[in-house]
Amino acid sequence: MNARDLFDLSGKTALITGSSGGLGLAMARGLAEAGAAVILNGRDASKLDAAAQALIAAGHKVTTAVFDVSNEAAVMAAFDGFDRAGTAIDILINNAGIQFRKPMVDLAAEDWRRVIETNLTSAFLIGRESARRMIARGRGGKIINIGSLTSEVARATVAPYTAAKGGIKQLTRSMAAEWAAHGIQANAIGPGYIVTDMNTALVEDARFDAWVRGRTPSGRWGTPDDLIGAAVFLASPASTYVNGQIIYVDGGMLAVL
Repeated sequence: MNARDLFDLSGKTALITGSSGGLGLAMARGLAEAGAAVILNGRDASKLDAAAQALIAAGHKVTTAVFDVSNEAAVMAAFDGFDRAGTAIDILINNAGIQFRKPMVDLAAEDWRRVIETNLTSAFLIGRESARRMIARGRGGKIINIGSLTSEVARATVAPYTAAKGGIKQLTRSMAAEWAAHGIQANAIGPGYIVTDMNTALVEDARFDAWVRGRTPSGRWGTPDDLIGAAVFLASPASTYVNGQIIYVDGGMLAVL
């Protein structure tokens, strides 16, 4: 296989959760440009349709799946629908996530559970259903979980997010441990500080913005497009012997004191 073919996703189908905008949509576009048919997921049907139409207009093969990734019954129903439609998912990117900032001493258990279920439990649920089908088909597959800098380090006021993203790192390793024998590669991407809607308040905070730029060796915030290369690599034949790893796309932040 030549170098160009190593990154070719033609004939593959990818499900990207939380992909009506931000990181998910950028990675979906990257996979589509590499040749994959993509399934966009979210809870807002109108926003999801607008994202899909933009990709379709660019010549890509796109469908949508509206369901709540943290609801097991909804996840099961969605995969039953994929089965009925004859849709075989070769690549899964578990991207859906939320943030919630509050000191732990003021944190309600309900808010803790909401963040854990959306950021971590959903990756387990959708990863499980994808893997069941990948194993049954016997041709392997790719699972990419989205972690964070907080898969490694912590910041005040984001305890549930930090716990969830730390869990993503270990869930990824568990997936590799159990499914590598079936030809499934499970890896993760750990984004640094990226300009997205979820981080708008931080970007607009002059002091925090200066801290990010000063703390990051690259001297800037990341953009959603910065994740495309890692996503295509981990989704492609180029990463066939890479398993259980997390690639940090953070401008070097974790590498320095």
